[in-house]
Amino acid sequence: MKFGVVVFPGSNCDHDTYHMIRHVAAEEAVFLWHQDVDLRGVDIVILPGGFSYGDYLRSGAIAKFSPIMESVKDHAARGGLVLGICNGFQILQEAGLLPGAMLRNASLKFLCQPVCLRTEQLNTPFTSGLTQGEVLEIPIAHNDGNFFLPPAELNELEARGQVVFRYVDAQGNQARQANPNGSLNGIAGIVNAERNVMGMMPHPERASEAVLGCSDGLRLIRSIVGSLRQVRS
Repeated sequence: MKFGVVVFPGSNCDHDTYHMIRHVAAEEAVFLWHQDVDLRGVDIVILPGGFSYGDYLRSGAIAKFSPIMESVKDHAARGGLVLGICNGFQILQEAGLLPGAMLRNASLKFLCQPVCLRTEQLNTPFTSGLTQGEVLEIPIAHNDGNFFLPPAELNELEARGQVVFRYVDAQGNQARQANPNGSLNGIAGIVNAERNVMGMMPHPERASEAVLGCSDGLRLIRSIVGSLRQVRS
């Protein structure tokens, strides 16, 4: 399987993400420059974390105009997989590929810490290798991760089963203290209605091998690869 990692000015998790895919998961990976339009035949596009364009205006607001994003939209429209991590999630929202917006953390502080996520949906290529209700430990590192949607749209998102991960405590229970940024309904990750585009605020590349203290993040890459192989078989 071939992964493409987009590099924007200000990306700082691009090489971490590439390392997770190429050197830990041993899958093919290439960097895609933000001014390019050729996705080079990748099966999945990853928009990594960081501070694209310095987060000027607001997170992801300028990156959505990068030439490569039109190719990413076309890729998604054809059913291709797209994963946005942290700033990548914010870019997907700004580009209209995922619903909602990210407000400033409720604490008004940048947060960098491990969190627990409960797996809510298995019927996505990103989570098919997990188990229902499974709790993963994956760190966050963001200033604007407070997921917001108007009430009616939030209810629709929940009803359609588009919430993939929620912030929980180590026992898998939702609690105020386990929701570090104040996200509505403890939302940490969602998919689009077609289930081929996912955004998540936590960083799986920072929890991809034992030397980092946890390898739960690698489970998502394994899920993606397993799903793509099943489709091709």
